[in-house]
Amino acid sequence: MSDLLNTILDAHGGRTRWDEADHISARQFFGGALWGMKGHPGALNDVDVTVGLHRQYVRQEPFFTPGHHVTFTGDRVTVHDTNNTLVDELTDPRASFTGHDLMTPWTRLQLAYFSGTAMWTYLAEPLSLTLPGVRTEEISTWTENGEKFRRLHVTFPATIATLSTEQTLYVDTSGLIRRRDYSVEIAGNTPAAHYISGHQEVSGLIIPTTRMIYSRDENGHKVPEPLVVSVRLENITVS
Repeated sequence: MSDLLNTILDAHGGRTRWDEADHISARQFFGGALWGMKGHPGALNDVDVTVGLHRQYVRQEPFFTPGHHVTFTGDRVTVHDTNNTLVDELTDPRASFTGHDLMTPWTRLQLAYFSGTAMWTYLAEPLSLTLPGVRTEEISTWTENGEKFRRLHVTFPATIATLSTEQTLYVDTSGLIRRRDYSVEIAGNTPAAHYISGHQEVSGLIIPTTRMIYSRDENGHKVPEPLVVSVRLENITVS
């Protein structure tokens, strides 16, 4: 484990406390241009989300229809009703994005796969960086708006569903993750610059509450317009 990864774990509450926790739940608010571009304006905004920390699991509800919830488990997306009866499912969801670019519309289950992949990546971090097969390496520093960041390059194995196999985390002097760069593989490898803020302490874990995601230019700088995705969390709990 790299020195920088240890710094990140310590700053976000410590490895021991993350190992003890099972799930993070919150009220999720989505914004930005992406949802309309994909044919689902306002989708999954103001819903409940629960993320598993030791395996890929995300539940979001309601899912379009009152009483329906959607579950993401990495290689499968399912929709159930209030009686827990299976309503719809998408197996091997990653394959369904073949040939997609940023403007390709999504089905509802493809939307759920994107959202599930994203929310697990965001909320299971930094514990997810210690999972088997995940490789991390500290790379060169980056200065933005007069602030210097250490950077951690992360490579995820094929056994973990993420938006991008390779990602770069930007870490401030206190050890908090403040930005991540990646290319959205299921949307034509669209480059993204993702800013992280509003860190709160919840049951011993330090959890960001606000995320703002933009396109990224060839020099690694964010493209300020449009705001592609925003994520805001309220009422966070740890179990």
